[in-house]
Amino acid sequence: MTTTSPAATKAGGLRTGVQRFGTFLSGMIMPNIAAFIAWGFITMLFIPKGFFGAESPFGWHWAGVAEIVGGGGDSAVLGWQGAMTAVAEGADGNILAYVGLVGPMVTYLLPLLIANTAGRMVYGERGGVVATIATMGVIVGTNIPMFLGAMIMGPIAAWITKRMDRLWDGKIRPGFEMLVNNFSAGILGMVLAIVGFFAFGPVMLGISAVLGGAVDWLVSLNLLPLVSIIVEPAKVLFLNNAINHGVFTPLGIEQAAETGKSILFLIEANPGPGLGLLLAFTFFGVGAAKASAPGAAIIQFFGGIHEIYFPYALSKPTTILALIAGGAAGVTTNMVLGGGLAFPAAPGSIIAVTAAAVGGGVGNLLVVYLSVVIAAVVTFLITGVILRASRKRDLEAEGDSFGDAIAQTEANKGKSSAAMDALRASSGAGAAGAAATGAGVATDRRIANIVFACDAGMGSSAMGASVLRNKFKKAEIDGVTVTNQAIANLDGSADLVITQQQLTDRAKAQSPNSIHVSVDNFMNSPKYEEVVEMVREQRDSDA
Repeated sequence: MTTTSPAATKAGGLRTGVQRFGTFLSGMIMPNIAAFIAWGFITMLFIPKGFFGAESPFGWHWAGVAEIVGGGGDSAVLGWQGAMTAVAEGADGNILAYVGLVGPMVTYLLPLLIANTAGRMVYGERGGVVATIATMGVIVGTNIPMFLGAMIMGPIAAWITKRMDRLWDGKIRPGFEMLVNNFSAGILGMVLAIVGFFAFGPVMLGISAVLGGAVDWLVSLNLLPLVSIIVEPAKVLFLNNAINHGVFTPLGIEQAAETGKSILFLIEANPGPGLGLLLAFTFFGVGAAKASAPGAAIIQFFGGIHEIYFPYALSKPTTILALIAGGAAGVTTNMVLGGGLAFPAAPGSIIAVTAAAVGGGVGNLLVVYLSVVIAAVVTFLITGVILRASRKRDLEAEGDSFGDAIAQTEANKGKSSAAMDALRASSGAGAAGAAATGAGVATDRRIANIVFACDAGMGSSAMGASVLRNKFKKAEIDGVTVTNQAIANLDGSADLVITQQQLTDRAKAQSPNSIHVSVDNFMNSPKYEEVVEMVREQRDSDA
């Protein structure tokens, strides 16, 4: 018998639409963050001003290797441009010394990875291949890194491929499927690549120029800190991905390719405002918020999970003003003193920020650290004033307001979260919310393959799978596989699928023949005991 709870009705309107758009954008970028980091480290080490470059500030020039890996000539950062110049001038010698790794990676590798990921999100492997081919045309038709082009052309190409396949779905004679599929995808990819080269590429150049000009305008007028007025409230409402991954990351990569670092990587990822807020709740908060804030501060600052401080801001909405002030102070510090990161800091941990900042030298690292400290101090002071002013009233009215804020945070995100589950457990807030709803688990189907499913297939679902595996281990029950994956990857092979209650309907549509169990809390649900007991009874009856 399928066990579910009524799926929560998703709020409509602009916020939900932007959330979904932001999730899609982050889905293109986040799986490829490792490649961005690899490029960032290569840039940091081998460009002329890098650790081992010809202009190394530390005097560590690694002769020969730095020129080949980082690229040579005046256009070392965009190595392919240096190569084209060398060819035009009839340069002798190994052309790889001009190209290096830095230029080709930022020009070809990273955009093509994004395009392939976007295509797979829309239409699986086939969509990913056509999206990559089409994006190659956009890349070659421009002279700047085409991240925005990949994020637009990739999904469009995959969608067109999907629509094309529907034209002859079920009409291909047996034995000709591979021929038709390969040639149709190849021809479509060719056409889209040509369109990308002649039409789409120039359009994207114009869009990139406008966006880059807007950022330069804000910097020239010293207005960039005002962006925090949008970014900080957007973070709390889970609307930040559309801004961060849709605008800041592509533009930041372009800036980093030209100058070796970008301030745009620190506008959203700076852990200072969140740290200041949580420290203020540690000293001046009340009840569950005060008790859980120290642990949350460690997770936020070192783990980079910023969403863990969102319930604190929602429990006292006026503190969002403190976050805005802290974020603006951090941006101002980096803008005035020239701080920036070489690549995106994802997650926004102080460890990731350090790794991305160290390439600019000790001076840049100190400026970035200063921006984090100033952002934290400003947020702490303003939040402290707000909390002290309402402390007496908060003590008198202390109830389950923090638990309500956690629930509101999950509602804003549209799904459960390992960070929220841990926060709820550490604070004791919303204990009732940990219980799953619905009838008890009961089925005649033999359970051997259990899958935890969530939006991304990582994070909270991975933690839930680990919890259930440990319960089976303690119960000494063998022969049960417990894994985690994204809902979109469910293929119907799972005997039992466990999801957060707001996602159960999507999971049922993806895997209709599986048994479905809904829980509110991936970390600690009584449903897990029911599942373990059900499997135990099945094994006992087999014996």
